[in-house]
Amino acid sequence: MQQNTPAAPAVRETLERLLASETFGRSERARKLIRYLVEREQAGEAERLKGFSIAMDVFGKDADFDSSTDAVVRVQAGRLRELLAQYFATEGANDPIRIIIPRGSYVPAYEPATPKPAAAKQPAAEAGGVVGAIGGHPLALPGGLGRNRPPTMQLARQLRLFWAAMALIIGMLGFVVYRMTAPETAAVGDVITAATGQPPGTSARIAAEALPTVHIKMKTGNQNTGRVASVLRRGLSSFDTVSFMAQAGEEPPSLLDYTFEVSAGVEPGSVDIELQYRATGKVLLSRTLSAGEIAGSLDDQIATMLSSSIPVSGILYAHIEQSGLQSGLTNCLLLNDDYYLSQTEANHLAAYKCFEGLVKAGAKSPLVYSEIASLHLKTVTDGFAYPKGATAEQGLELARKGVLMGPTSPYAHRSYGFLNSRAGTPEESIRWMKKAYELNTFDLSMAAAYAYALIFSSDYAEGVPVMKRAVELSSAHPSWWDYGLFLGQYMLNNKAGAAQAADALATTKRPHYLAARLVVASEAGDKVATEALAAQIAAAFPKFAEDPRSTFVNGKYPADFTDKFVSELRAAGLGGGS
Repeated sequence: MQQNTPAAPAVRETLERLLASETFGRSERARKLIRYLVEREQAGEAERLKGFSIAMDVFGKDADFDSSTDAVVRVQAGRLRELLAQYFATEGANDPIRIIIPRGSYVPAYEPATPKPAAAKQPAAEAGGVVGAIGGHPLALPGGLGRNRPPTMQLARQLRLFWAAMALIIGMLGFVVYRMTAPETAAVGDVITAATGQPPGTSARIAAEALPTVHIKMKTGNQNTGRVASVLRRGLSSFDTVSFMAQAGEEPPSLLDYTFEVSAGVEPGSVDIELQYRATGKVLLSRTLSAGEIAGSLDDQIATMLSSSIPVSGILYAHIEQSGLQSGLTNCLLLNDDYYLSQTEANHLAAYKCFEGLVKAGAKSPLVYSEIASLHLKTVTDGFAYPKGATAEQGLELARKGVLMGPTSPYAHRSYGFLNSRAGTPEESIRWMKKAYELNTFDLSMAAAYAYALIFSSDYAEGVPVMKRAVELSSAHPSWWDYGLFLGQYMLNNKAGAAQAADALATTKRPHYLAARLVVASEAGDKVATEALAAQIAAAFPKFAEDPRSTFVNGKYPADFTDKFVSELRAAGLGGGS
């Protein structure tokens, strides 16, 4: 604990906001762990927060638990640190205090913070460009990895910021003059292009499509650092959402330069990995892999880390948005992520218009076409007004163009598979989804999409192991992963697996999620829970309660699942009229 520790009510308020957040809403294990750690510490029981007691109290282990062979507590604590960093970089950026779990300890610490307004969804020009990026709200760093610079370094850094700000202002003034004299049809407004003074045309198009650049830097070594760097290199090269360069050059970093620094850890054979923003040295993610984790399942460990940091929903893009650095393609991807988190027509229009602007400017990125293709299909299936006259065939053509532009792009293949599933060609859909998964086995969202396609084609035996891996390796994931796993486990008659997956759906109030929990409660003979869930569904979703079959038929669920599940719902007291 630090001096000037926040009062207990402030800690509890922060904890409750954190537990109710979107970041933690996807991980039941992380919620249980952080609540346990904070409540025990606040109750004066910090000395109890050891690996053995946590394993028993939180994860249900028995007295035979051996931390040397079962790393569940260390792994979940590492993932919790990543989620805390992500939460305080985004939803909790303005919270008055921060909760951290220092490395090497399970006792929470609390850092008072001075909240500053976030520059979400603003161009860098409005957010203050580099100055706004560097002066913005700092991320919560795992293990208290703040950088306390001596006064001379602070002065040098401030001078660099001053000249960087002056360069940005000059660039922006040039941009303003250009916009006052240029025709309205000039290239897509792109902040990085404006800041660097690039004229419209080819160079402006390239800047508009720029993605974050990620490097790998080997700092100090042991027998495992080279192996970790090799797997990390293989994983990074598979992601569409960043431009991967194996080594950072000597040239000054751009606004979107990031580095994975790999070095020897304190424990023998362990390896430390840090994701840093090159312009400031800010640490966005810090992870230590033990010698046992490296020897056991290194690919899975790297997949967990990259899936939480590199996709648009991860820590790297959260830093871009928090710092006001988004523009061009990165801004479109963030708008697209907003839409899929909250599928309103307004969010759909904002994302669609953004990608459409890049298409009209002559975009060559397969990401642009794959994402606008999926949005185009959403216009058709959800009845949105824009674009007018949209058809599924037009969406398929956009997705096909994305595959042609990016024959090794996992996103393009996934999009094409998604559109084929809606076009009524499940075999083609699975073929393209499988290709997307094979192109990037480190992106757990690709695994989940492929598994979902397999499960919805009644191939439960193939789909469940893939979905189970994705769910177990990802602390924070969308609830549809758990629902897909429930569906598969249910059809394989794995009652324990189905119950565990359904339990993870408790925070999301959708009729089919509630129905999954209802069936599990009914099969377990829990009359109280069965009656309560049936009443909740009838009150909140009367149409579904009256005729659940139509929901599953319209959703193109497997026929064998629909028949079995509707029968179970009827036995549980729902859908008597279906």
